[in-house]
This record gives sequence, structure tokens and C-alpha cells, in this order.
Amino acid sequence: MSSNMFLYWGSGSIPCWKAMIALEEKGLAGYPNKKISFSENEHKSEEIVKLNPRGQVPTFKDGDVVVNESNAICFYLERKFPGQGTKLVPTDISEYARVLQRVAEVDTLNSCVVINLVQYSSRTPKDKLDEELLKTKYEDVRTELRRWEDYLAASGGYVAGSNFTMADVFFFPYVAFGVRLGIDISKYPAISAYYDKVKDRPSVKATWPPHWADGPGDSSIMGPV
Repeated sequence: MSSNMFLYWGSGSIPCWKAMIALEEKGLAGYPNKKISFSENEHKSEEIVKLNPRGQVPTFKDGDVVVNESNAICFYLERKFPGQGTKLVPTDISEYARVLQRVAEVDTLNSCVVINLVQYSSRTPKDKLDEELLKTKYEDVRTELRRWEDYLAASGGYVAGSNFTMADVFFFPYVAFGVRLGIDISKYPAISAYYDKVKDRPSVKATWPPHWADGPGDSSIMGPV
């Protein structure tokens, strides 16, 4: 079944990781794939651009169907294989609403952590960093993490309840990314317990970014959080 699929992906890309976790959770391990090099600009190659005019990964094919955005890939897989593997979107309407709410809120986490803090810290020369602006960005991240800490403390173990759902597919890569960049999650006990549990999940272990084994990330970026 998965032999008709093909995924272009890049190591360490949160969008790619989300799609790969969803594929594993739906029991589709073994799908053909190609890891591209961002440093070699392979995501802009003709091979990918002919499928994805934006020149981005993940780029995904399932037979004649092409789906490129990571969110779309995840929900496509759940729609096509509702009874296979992990049920990532519940049928109960109140549980469904909670999962969709948390999925949507991950966009705020992305804006707060990746766009506002990580990109500013990593792309701005050290002598050009605005320390007051950095303090504001760090506090924004702390505020967001406290919100997710409260969610997890009250949820029953996973982001949207007692079961692993699409909300976890979307949320966990950001937690792992933050840990790699120096967040001391011991300050957030519920997030810490969640991280320890989910990092050992088979779907996560099977898709862990391979280049992370080469060494730690720049822990100075998120350390103050």
C-alpha cells in the first residue's frame, strides 16, 4: 500500500517530521522517500518543483495525488486510512473540537518560538542583537510554554486528552526542537513528562532527525527560556 507513495523530506524540518510521524502512526512505514539537502538547495530542484511549485518539503505523492503542505498531508492520511494504525482524529465531536483547537494553536507556538525567537537569534549578528527585544521574545516563549504546561497537566497525558492524536503529531516536534536548542524543560514538569514519554514512541524513534545524532544544537538560543 505504501509502495505507491513517495516523500521528499529534509532532516530537522518540523513540517517534514510531522508528516513522517503521521505516516508511521498510520502503519505506512517503508514508503519510498528521498532525503534532500537544504544546504545544497535540493528543495529547489526541478525534481521537486515540478510537484511543488513552492520548492518546499515535505513534498508527497500517493499515486496520482500530490499533497505538499505538512498539515494537509497529515489530514489526508487520516482521511484515507481512518481505520488503519492510530486513530489521530477522534469521532466524538467534543474530542474532535479539542484536537482541532490544539492543532490550530500550534501555529501560535510556531510563530512565537521559530519565527520570532529562533530566526531572530540565529540570523542576527551577535553585535546587532537588541537585548531588550530578546527579553520580550523570551518572555513570550515562556508565556506560551506555561499555557501548554497547563494543557498537559490537565489533559490526561497527551495534548488533547488521554490518547495520542493529531495534536501530538503537530506539537511534539516543537518540544523536541526546543530541547535541542537548550530549553530546560525541567521547569515545566508536565511538558518534561510528556517529552520523556513521546520521544520513545515507535513513530517518533523511527523518524528522529538523523543529523541530530551528529551533535547537539545551539543551546544558547533557547537556554534563557
